[in-house]
Amino acid sequence: MKKIMVLSLSVTLAACATSQADLATQKDVDLNQYMGTWYEQARLPNSFQRECVGDVQANYVMAADKTITVTNRCQGSDGQVKEAVGQGRLASSVNPADPAVLEVRFAPKWLSWLPMVWGDYWIMKLEGDYQYSLVGTPDRKYLWVLSRDKQADPKTVSQLLDYAASQGFAVQKVIPTNQ
Repeated sequence: MKKIMVLSLSVTLAACATSQADLATQKDVDLNQYMGTWYEQARLPNSFQRECVGDVQANYVMAADKTITVTNRCQGSDGQVKEAVGQGRLASSVNPADPAVLEVRFAPKWLSWLPMVWGDYWIMKLEGDYQYSLVGTPDRKYLWVLSRDKQADPKTVSQLLDYAASQGFAVQKVIPTNQ
């Protein structure tokens, strides 16, 4: 019985490791070009954005030390603007550092030493010379389609979602964003 339990656990852990390791990312990302304002076009539902009903945007600013200030804004269901300011960085688990593999945290700075406060932010695909970005997490729980313009081309958004589906994301659950 112990052997069966150990074997089952080993298979489960191997499956988890494989599903996280095989998420393709965009090659040759230039983070300087990535900086600036992005408008959310669609996302997989998540708990930290449940109050956001529209006008969802993110602004990224890189500091001299290569850390990134992340400012997320949206219109809340109460009509008020919601804002969260966090920090981004190259993922420390990737060697050499891949600029498409980032981590972000919105927890207080004094907690930044804890690995669990950092969330994955992987740039899966860029389109149109940094006009569109598909961002996801290797566990396939989080997904965003972003564009530089508030009103995106529906065909490009659809193509990015098709690509996400090919990478194992549940795109049938994606919700469009009111911009």
